[in-house]
Amino acid sequence: MEPVSMVVGAVIAVVGFVAGRQVARRQVRASLAHQRQYEQHRAVQGGQQQPQPLCGCGHHLVFHDKETKKCQTQVVIPGRWTGQAGSTYRQCMCQGYRGPIPLDEYYAPDLTEGNGP
Repeated sequence: MEPVSMVVGAVIAVVGFVAGRQVARRQVRASLAHQRQYEQHRAVQGGQQQPQPLCGCGHHLVFHDKETKKCQTQVVIPGRWTGQAGSTYRQCMCQGYRGPIPLDEYYAPDLTEGNGP
């Protein structure tokens, strides 16, 4: 091969490599900026929301059986993992609810209304 064509090929490879790195950096920077903006918005709005009772499997407390504590949710297994064309469903493998236990709400009459002792 000619030395000139090898140099031209090396220059094309280096330019392609540098361009790919710049595009990846730009995408990562945009993703981090979006995530930071979302977290700031969530921090501002976070004081107004009640904490949700989510288990380690990611499902809400209402999807767990009260007696056995097992998760009753059906999860999707994409076909590309099993080699099938479509998706399949199976029961969540969570062995029991392990999240925060919400406090029961009770009604207590106000003592400041004058109906106290």
